[in-house]
Amino acid sequence: MNIDLQAREIKTLRNTYSHVAKVVGNDKPASRYQEATYGAQPMANFHYRPTWDPAHQIFDASRSQLVLADWSVLKDPRQFYYASWAMARARQQETMEANFHFVESRGMVDKIHEAQRRQSLQVLMPLRHVAWGANMNNASICAYGYGNVFTAPAMFHAMDNLGIAQYLTRLGLTLDEPSVLDDGKQAWLDDPHWQPLRRLVEDTLVVQDPFELFVAQNLVLDGLLYPLVYGSFVDDHIALQGGTAVAMLTAFMPEWHDESARWVDAVVKTAAAESDANRTLITNWVQTWTESALEALAPVARLALGEVGARALDDAAALLFERCRKAGVRG
Repeated sequence: MNIDLQAREIKTLRNTYSHVAKVVGNDKPASRYQEATYGAQPMANFHYRPTWDPAHQIFDASRSQLVLADWSVLKDPRQFYYASWAMARARQQETMEANFHFVESRGMVDKIHEAQRRQSLQVLMPLRHVAWGANMNNASICAYGYGNVFTAPAMFHAMDNLGIAQYLTRLGLTLDEPSVLDDGKQAWLDDPHWQPLRRLVEDTLVVQDPFELFVAQNLVLDGLLYPLVYGSFVDDHIALQGGTAVAMLTAFMPEWHDESARWVDAVVKTAAAESDANRTLITNWVQTWTESALEALAPVARLALGEVGARALDDAAALLFERCRKAGVRG
């Protein structure tokens, strides 16, 4: 008996799901990000309005003053969906675990001058509560925003901020006794240096417009805070005075900020380019919240860097204004 084996090419009937093909085209294979993102936003068949907000549907674009014809244009240039985001953070977690092991196994904490160690704890421990506020704000953006292309990365951002708060907690426990966490909380509640920033964080917690909250938290406050604290204070001040261990244990924060800024800037740029009304609205939000954030961060800059704190804050503001210029809005 003879068996004749032949190779046959099986042509795919379509390259992706039909609802994704409507966006990317019938003949173009879709990426995993596109398949995981497009068409996932519920848009119809809402049977009732929420009793806690009867003026809106459960998912309602009108919760923001910003107007977009299609909210799916707010794409994430990192192309993060759950799997790619989780894998990226897992790799960074391995790096941070190695950093903590390196610092602890070589006794690097004992080599930090006492003044630098105390100053690091004084500045970094209250920031656990700022990260918690950012976690809450991004969860709110996810809950009340529209378009899962916009809201899904906001939820990733919320969890990233929770991770940052946990890294700060672990840093405190590595540098000192657990009581430093209570000291940091007490400073957040009572120390005059932190009250303007605490008030700003609390003000953001009650912002109703999800896109205004996105601008206030992710663009303005983070855009000033991270270059000031993890750039000027940790990398340029503490690390150069023998606090390399502190820089290693906070290495995730500046890396994360640079990466997430790509998403924040792309969203702002796309939304501002849609119309002059959007550009004016975003510019007003940026200018209003920047004024408040600079006022709130000025005492923190003085606490961290003394007389040069004001100049470091000006440098952070210059970086933020440049990002805004590239995104098409005025800072």
